[in-house]
Amino acid sequence: MPDNDYAFNPPFAYPPLARLLAFVTVAAFTLSACGEKSAAADAPPAAKPPEVSVMTLQAQRIDILDDLSGRLSSVEVADVRPQVDGIVTKRLFVEGSSVTAGQPLYQLDAASYQAACDTALGTLQKAIATSKAADVTAKRYQELFKIKSVSAQDVENYAAAADEARADIVTDRGALETARVNLARTRIVAPISGKIGKSAVTVGALVTSGQSTALTTIQSMDTLYLDVTRSSTEALRLSKAIASGVLQPGASKVTVRTEDGATYAHAGTLLFSDVTVDQTTGSITLRASIPNPEHQLLPGMFVQAQLDEGEQDAILVPQTLVSRGAGGVSTVLVVNAQNVIESRKVSADTAHGDNWIVTSGLRAGERIAADNLQTVSAGMKVSPVARDADAKLAKGD
Repeated sequence: MPDNDYAFNPPFAYPPLARLLAFVTVAAFTLSACGEKSAAADAPPAAKPPEVSVMTLQAQRIDILDDLSGRLSSVEVADVRPQVDGIVTKRLFVEGSSVTAGQPLYQLDAASYQAACDTALGTLQKAIATSKAADVTAKRYQELFKIKSVSAQDVENYAAAADEARADIVTDRGALETARVNLARTRIVAPISGKIGKSAVTVGALVTSGQSTALTTIQSMDTLYLDVTRSSTEALRLSKAIASGVLQPGASKVTVRTEDGATYAHAGTLLFSDVTVDQTTGSITLRASIPNPEHQLLPGMFVQAQLDEGEQDAILVPQTLVSRGAGGVSTVLVVNAQNVIESRKVSADTAHGDNWIVTSGLRAGERIAADNLQTVSAGMKVSPVARDADAKLAKGD
């Protein structure tokens, strides 16, 4: 047979060493493949994303109640001072009692004022008599002038004298009225109704008109003002509520709690006309009117109150799920559509029970992380799980 390079050579045709090398190579490849399959089978499975309870936010119709605190003050305050000079002869009220407008409080020595009044009366009566005589004389000279017994100059002179006498009556009547007013002012009366304080003078003290020290002070009690300071953020929210018609002037109820924690029986109203802005701090002062028919509340008391701002749609988030960072920045962990954690800045300045009212940063339908807040962070993928308890918590139940 002729030589052929492509002719088939059976294995036994190769030398023994070549056959041994081929066998070792095939065995090595076989063992390597088996080892890879075994390693793949023994490798641990990939870690699953951690489970996180989530709340799906919903807009809810709620009553907005704003907590307030401040001091009560009187609607009317009157410092009682004398309008004439004199010695105090009587104090006619009980310190700390209620007085009515016009009620006598002090009596001053009136002797000199009575004398002045009597003198003024006598002067007036004299002027009246003088005027009558002057009128008679003037008329007589007019008759004499008709028969040419007196000159025209005489008639004019006596007519002027009669006019002057009548003017004296007016002047003296005014002087008498002044004397009577001063006499009446020796009895000092209450200018307003209310609760009267401590007397600054005693019987025998000399008081003068226009003195700087008040004899006593009266404060009205039937209605009191409650003044509270709020931040500019809350001022803006109130302005929006007014503009939208949610709040109406004089219709927003203010409920007061006294220092012992009891709820006061009479609700007040917010007076929008009395809102003022502090230009140095940017804060505002709200004033509420509080009825006080039983005089249970006193001026100067520090009280807690709630302002009913009406109903509005709001998103509630449990306070435990809102983090406060540096500078008061509030954040919430949001689970997005890809189940990835996002750290979201929100505006949450008003409490509603155990929840914060979120005014910006979140929308209805979004999900937020409700547990494992210390173990998850922004950018982490999670496995969300909805829970009924969380849903109730979101509603403030």
